[in-house]
Amino acid sequence: MAPSHVLRCCQKALNWIPVFFINLVVGWSYYAYVVELCVFTIPNNAERISYLVVFHVFFIMFVWSYWKTICTRPASPSKAFCLPKAEKELYEKEERPEAQQEILNKVAKDLPVYTCTAGGAARYCDHCQVIKPDRCHHCSTCEMCVLKMDHHCPWVNNCVGFSNYKYFVLFLAYAMLYCVVISATVIQYFIKFWTKRLPDTHAKFHILFLFFVAAMFFISILSLLCYHLWLVGKNRTTIEAFRSPVFRNGPDKNGFTLGFSQNVSEVFGYQKRFWMFPTFTSLGDGQSFVTRLVHIDPEQANAILQQNRKRPGETNASAFGNNIQHTVDSSTEKIDGGQIVSVTMQSES
Repeated sequence: MAPSHVLRCCQKALNWIPVFFINLVVGWSYYAYVVELCVFTIPNNAERISYLVVFHVFFIMFVWSYWKTICTRPASPSKAFCLPKAEKELYEKEERPEAQQEILNKVAKDLPVYTCTAGGAARYCDHCQVIKPDRCHHCSTCEMCVLKMDHHCPWVNNCVGFSNYKYFVLFLAYAMLYCVVISATVIQYFIKFWTKRLPDTHAKFHILFLFFVAAMFFISILSLLCYHLWLVGKNRTTIEAFRSPVFRNGPDKNGFTLGFSQNVSEVFGYQKRFWMFPTFTSLGDGQSFVTRLVHIDPEQANAILQQNRKRPGETNASAFGNNIQHTVDSSTEKIDGGQIVSVTMQSES
């Protein structure tokens, strides 16, 4: 039997087959459009140049967003979510599940974590040995916990999550527009070849097949893009759409919904001029999220995480220990029919 690491290497190599297939199709479509259509088929120079300019704009944006999705490493929880040394030793020695949950809950109460398991326990990854931040899940393919994990996509051989979800949505959008440009500009020559108004040449096969492939991919990508745009508008991930996140007061599929405008800004940012470019503009750090039920002050949440990172292995669950208290602001705000309760974390003097 081959060693396990050899099998893993073979599996990782096989995972690149879908990516290779997509790049093969894109490479052929580029050749068919630029060479067979624009160079050998279109007789008018003005039409040829205009087609090439529009085509290359969408081609560049499509390839850029696609490879950004592939090459961006999924974000994982920081060391602040690891168990302190003392609690980790207690957790590993303890055999009773109830006692283990008590240890995890003790540590989790000092972190900006508001989701839990169906049983009310802190979500803990035994493989990565971290308390999972809200919306974080473990990917068995990537073998890591991924912040705001949406799904593992074989077509990009990568996990789609907090660090690259914007790139993934743009990849779908530009892939669809790429297919639209090809279909809209090729169709007249497709009809001419189909009705034999143009002589049979080596370009005929490429142009006929190019139109069919572009139309087929357009239909499939459009449905997927519409679904993910719906998820963006609802501020949900694919995982949350199928399994509602569980808060202390129970499951709530709309727990992270903040209104359409804010939901879109969570993924694309506040500066609209950067929305169309595959550059990172998403809000937050992927480790704490504003919810309909709990509002996390980003600066205070970040201060807690940084303070926890500086733990030199103390026995307390957190550097703050019991010095953190939760105070409920009397002010509430209506969002999507729910109420936000502002919860802030303050250290006692």
